[in-house]
Amino acid sequence: MARTYHIIVCHDAAYSEIFYDGKRPVSFLEIDGAKEVGIEFHSLSKTYNMTGWRIGFAAGNREVIAGLGKIKTNLDSGVFQAIQEASITALRTDDAALSKIRDVYQERRDALYHGLKNLGLHVIKPQATFYLWTKVPSGFDSSGFVAHLLEEAFVLATPGNGFGGPGEGYVRFALTVPAKRIREAVERIGKTL
Repeated sequence: MARTYHIIVCHDAAYSEIFYDGKRPVSFLEIDGAKEVGIEFHSLSKTYNMTGWRIGFAAGNREVIAGLGKIKTNLDSGVFQAIQEASITALRTDDAALSKIRDVYQERRDALYHGLKNLGLHVIKPQATFYLWTKVPSGFDSSGFVAHLLEEAFVLATPGNGFGGPGEGYVRFALTVPAKRIREAVERIGKTL
């Protein structure tokens, strides 16, 4: 379809290296013909716990990458050199370091998933990323449930409607605190439901 209608496919694969249960996600670029029509974005910020550093890369179609380079050149002056050098070190790191990072996130994911599920909430178990989505209980909308969690349980989530209309009815939790804190948060949530 992209070839037929001259569409450039831009695949956001920022969380591709944070996967669980040994199931690495398929890269868009692994699909036959993908390199002819698009590019894939990756983020070192997510993969190597460099959140906020805003560094990543794109791979794929040569002409699309060249066009992206022209746009980037006119939008900013690049990334601070120290961050670039740290990123080089990260890219030279073998998969053993990433495996440890994945293990930490998987422990957190499992603690939150099972904890919320045991509370009777409908939880979507992610196969990758460091977020977990939960359907809000009846009687709440996304923003109302987030406010309830914050006011009653002192737990912060992100309302799904902040990601567009289809996100209404869901909230997103981040897996960015230790599993012990996640279990504590689940216990506090349970007391408010």
